[in-house]
Amino acid sequence: MEWRDEGIVLGTRRHGETSAILEVMTRAHGRHLGLVRGGRSRKQQPVLQPGNRVDLLWRARLDEHLGTFQAEAIEMNAARLMDSAIAVYGLQTMAAHLRLLPERDAHAGLYEALSVMIVHLDDADAAGELVARFELLVLDELGFGLDLSQCAATGTRQDLAYVSPKSGRAVSREAGAPWHDKMLVLPAFLQRGSGQRANHAAIADAFRLTGFFFTRHVYEPRGIDQPDARAGFLAALRKHHAAQKPIAGESAAGEIIR
Repeated sequence: MEWRDEGIVLGTRRHGETSAILEVMTRAHGRHLGLVRGGRSRKQQPVLQPGNRVDLLWRARLDEHLGTFQAEAIEMNAARLMDSAIAVYGLQTMAAHLRLLPERDAHAGLYEALSVMIVHLDDADAAGELVARFELLVLDELGFGLDLSQCAATGTRQDLAYVSPKSGRAVSREAGAPWHDKMLVLPAFLQRGSGQRANHAAIADAFRLTGFFFTRHVYEPRGIDQPDARAGFLAALRKHHAAQKPIAGESAAGEIIR
């Protein structure tokens, strides 16, 4: 068995004295693991760092075997990303979400999204939006996608302000007003075609929204906790926002994202 594909390094772990088990997200073969002989060498270690885009050749006697990888660098992103705690935790968070999906199942849309996000993940002001959008994509791929296109009660596509915690569907401001205290806030930047950027409060609302549905549909049924990296990512965002001057009319960032 043999195939060639490109992938993004998610992580490695030691195997024996000189080799490594490489975990990558590939375009056509999903999240995939393989043995890299000599993966702990001075030549290979820089290539196998998380965030790098690599050209892969996988070989195995049988398809169900772990197999071996030969990896060559296409884009060396790791050094740039490691300079930012937000980027490091953001990448770790997305990797943890990808591990919720079955290994070797192709998810081309997630691969493309990950590729785009890695380019901008060290932009601290954009990273919160990017990871929140990625979480929505993962929920969709897991079969728990949210319908944010129109109001569940009236069908309108205007002034969508809430998400029903029961149905995962958007609700307009007017229709949801009587139950606003029981609804989840829908940040405007998550709506398709909104063209809006997120402020600190909107990013916090986005992670409350995705976190609620991850907990309900994924973490609790599987008996697992949210990944530590996600908490680290939110803490890094808090620190970044706290270092900025509060925007007029907003509370300090540290009081917004919890």
